[in-house]
Amino acid sequence: MKQISTSKLNSQKSPHMVNRRFSVAPMIDWTDKHCRYFHRLLSKHALLYTEMVTTGAVEYGNREKILGYNQQEHPVALQLGGSDPKALALASIIAEQLCYDEINLNVGCPSDRVQSGSFGACLMAEPKLVASCIKAMQNAVKLPITVKCRIGIDDQDSEKDLTIFVQHMVDAGLRSITIHARKAWLKGLSPKQNRDIPPLDYTRVYRIKQKFPELEVIINGGIKNIEEAQLHLQQVDGVMLGRAAYQTPWILSEVDELIFGAPKNQFTRHDIAYKMMDYIEKYLVSDKTRRARTHHITRHMTFLFQGLEGARKYRQTLSIEANKLGAGPEVLAKALTHVSER
Repeated sequence: MKQISTSKLNSQKSPHMVNRRFSVAPMIDWTDKHCRYFHRLLSKHALLYTEMVTTGAVEYGNREKILGYNQQEHPVALQLGGSDPKALALASIIAEQLCYDEINLNVGCPSDRVQSGSFGACLMAEPKLVASCIKAMQNAVKLPITVKCRIGIDDQDSEKDLTIFVQHMVDAGLRSITIHARKAWLKGLSPKQNRDIPPLDYTRVYRIKQKFPELEVIINGGIKNIEEAQLHLQQVDGVMLGRAAYQTPWILSEVDELIFGAPKNQFTRHDIAYKMMDYIEKYLVSDKTRRARTHHITRHMTFLFQGLEGARKYRQTLSIEANKLGAGPEVLAKALTHVSER
């Protein structure tokens, strides 16, 4: 096992108390550390998730690149992909050393690559194995271990099947589960199609909460705004937004007040953008490989002004200018000249 440097550990803060009442879903190619820093400026309290990281990448990959994050991101959870209890336990130990606030096991991704590695959504067909994974992770660390799954897969999609799966998780000691309210077709549909074609069944998730009242149940899938989130919170313990949080990020500015009952975010969209300009400058200066691009950050900000006059020109400026060699925060400043807060 590779060692985490003492200086690295000393620079980390202790894990934060995790409140899952509202979270932003783990999304491959989207929720990297730059995205999470941006989202944290919009909400102080939303729980943020990393992209899924495989146990092999954790053990053998470049940890700074794969697992590095900004201290401002807390509370932040690491989502792991894997099916070997020992490998998951080791990855959990590393995550705890790096002071993540939660470790989430992916039992919902339907991609071919994930299936070939025997993890993700296909694990719903092996509840005993998932239970073993959970126990191994819980025995290895003190961090909360959670699971994100679907309501079913392929022909194994009855309510009875889901209930049996959840019962195995509860028996293993699981205290919190996030359920994407669509089944996954492992054969015949792409990951993108699996996000849209299988119908949503929120009531099945509600009934899981009714059957397991002591289990924290978080609902995910197709939730478009805060108003919908509030309705779900009448039935379950928490809501997780994915694409809506990414494609209409300004809704995150309402989360602290309307979901957590905390003071309202007072920043304007321009305030957020100016803070991101400072972040871009620090990112470019700190990069020693000279591979950093402003686009790595601004691609997550494309929809900040969605729905406002000038938003299209703002997006065009970022998409054309930010990936150019030598581009810096001035690109974002230029894009901002096309939009106002009104």
